[in-house]
Amino acid sequence: MSARTIRIAPLTAEAFAPFGTVIDKEAVAPRPMNAGKARRYHDLAEVQVSGEGSRVVIGHVEAEPYPLPLRLSLVERHLLGAQAFVPLSPAPFLVVVCPDEDGRPGRPLAFLTAPGQGVCYGLGVWHGVLTPVGAPQDFLVIDRGGPGPNLEEHVFEEPWTVVAAEAA
Repeated sequence: MSARTIRIAPLTAEAFAPFGTVIDKEAVAPRPMNAGKARRYHDLAEVQVSGEGSRVVIGHVEAEPYPLPLRLSLVERHLLGAQAFVPLSPAPFLVVVCPDEDGRPGRPLAFLTAPGQGVCYGLGVWHGVLTPVGAPQDFLVIDRGGPGPNLEEHVFEEPWTVVAAEAA
């Protein structure tokens, strides 16, 4: 395995904690609502925003799948707002994050979501683009709207290769 190869690991709340929150209804007890006809899984993630005129917005994204192994050449971050991705199907998707090393992304980590899991990237967390695998997928995206630059991109001088856990 090359030094620039990243193996995909299962997404867990503990492993992802330095980068944000795993959105997973299995992590909280539901509470009844609507006269017991519905269950609410409350407070699954906080979408923080900053900057004058900022607001939390909800969007819908239709995303095409990426093949594995994945050639990872670009990551991004948002300094003025967290960004949450909630899948609208149980299909897994790939989550790539990088620790910050003096304002630049460090060695990437890759996770595969379990059915129904989403993620909320924290403020300023380097992350890959939305990456479904296997089939197109729709997502709700909860993030920041408002004035000010909220996107910073980084292109790696040499791309990384992201492979399935069982790949060598």
